[in-house]
Amino acid sequence: MESKNAIEALGALAQETRLAVFRLLVKAGAAGMTAGTIARTLEVAPSTLSSHLSILERAGLLQSWRVQRQIFYAADYDGVRDLLAFLTEDCCQGRPEICAPLAGSVAAPNRPTEKTGASR
Repeated sequence: MESKNAIEALGALAQETRLAVFRLLVKAGAAGMTAGTIARTLEVAPSTLSSHLSILERAGLLQSWRVQRQIFYAADYDGVRDLLAFLTEDCCQGRPEICAPLAGSVAAPNRPTEKTGASR
């Protein structure tokens, strides 16, 4: 990951609603959630949420797909892993064993290649 991409991702997370959306979708897993469900859960106006989702997706932290008339969003775990790797690549003065507890605490979710009933 390049610095400019990391800055964009960190900037996207540096806002209360976007951080809440991101955390909610990380918890939701690969199945994701519809935009409407996200809006209701976080009590955010759909028009406002749309802008936040777009910023997070452009930053490489979310992915979206359409199923009929609904748009689903999920955390883009590859993008998240890239950001975490960028942030920790020079960690601990070349002593990776110091960072091992951090790496172990970031559980990589199972990522199916296709979503049931959804096309990406």
